[in-house]
Amino acid sequence: MRWKTRASTLDLSERAIVMGILNVTPDSFSDGGDHDSPAAALVRARQMIAEGAAIIDVGGESTRPGADEVGAAEEMARTLPVIRALRNEWEGLISIDTMKPETARAALEAGADIVNDVSGLRDPEMVRVCAESGCGVVVMHMQGEPRTMQVKPEYGDVLAEVRQFFSVRLADLTAAGIAEEALCFDPGIGFGKTLEHNLELLRGLEQLQVGSCPLLIGLSRKSFIGRLLGSDVLEDRDWPTVALTAWARESGAMIHRVHQVRPNREALQMVEAVMVGTVH
Repeated sequence: MRWKTRASTLDLSERAIVMGILNVTPDSFSDGGDHDSPAAALVRARQMIAEGAAIIDVGGESTRPGADEVGAAEEMARTLPVIRALRNEWEGLISIDTMKPETARAALEAGADIVNDVSGLRDPEMVRVCAESGCGVVVMHMQGEPRTMQVKPEYGDVLAEVRQFFSVRLADLTAAGIAEEALCFDPGIGFGKTLEHNLELLRGLEQLQVGSCPLLIGLSRKSFIGRLLGSDVLEDRDWPTVALTAWARESGAMIHRVHQVRPNREALQMVEAVMVGTVH
C-alpha cells in the first residue's frame, strides 16, 4: 500500500504513520487559541516533528459542530505564514486542512504537499486544484456540513453508506484526473455521526478500504470518547485516544491524525511489533 503526495510516496504496507494536528485557530474544540500566532504554531510543529510526526496538518478553520464559518482570506492569513515558515526549515510532509479551493491552491504554492478536505472534495474547483497539483488528497465522509452535522444524523446502515461514498468518490475523482495512488479516505468519526455510528464504523474499519487507497482515522479527543468516559475534561480523552489508535491500526488504518504525537506513535510501534515484527 502506497500513498503518493506531491513531494514523495509513502510506503504504508507495514508501518503506519502519525499526522500531527496543528490548529491555527482561536476556536478549535481542543486547542483553539493555543497556536494562533505563526511563532507559537512553529514551536508546536517542531515539538510534534521531534516526537515522530510524519505529517503536520495545518488548519485555519474550526470544523467543530456549530463553529462559525471563516472566509478564505482569513483562513489563508492564518495558515500560509505557518506553512511557509515550516517549509523553510523542514523537508517533511505538510498538509492543509481546508474545504476551500483557493486556500488549498495557495497552501500548495506555499509548500504544502497534501490537501485534507473534510467535505470530501464536493467543490469541483477543489477537484481541479488537486488534480493539477498532483498533491496527496484526504477525502473525508461527512453527513451535512460542520455547522449542522450533529443535528440528528441518520443512516440506514452507516458502514455500508460510508463505504459506498468512498467507492463513488474513488471512481469520480480518478475519472476527473486524480491518481488513485494519491487518494486516502477518512470515515469522518464524529462528523455527522452519533456515538453508535462512530462505534459501528470502528468495528467495521476493515470493510472500508477501497481500491489500493489507505485509510486515515481521526479519533483524537473526539467528543464520543468523553461521552463514553462520562467526562468533559479534554485531557481525559488522551489515553483513550491511544487505545483507539492501537485498535484502529490492528483494523487496517495506516494514517493516524492526533493531537498528542508521541504516545500514539509508540502505540503504533507496539502493535506493529506484535502484528508484523516491525521494529521502528
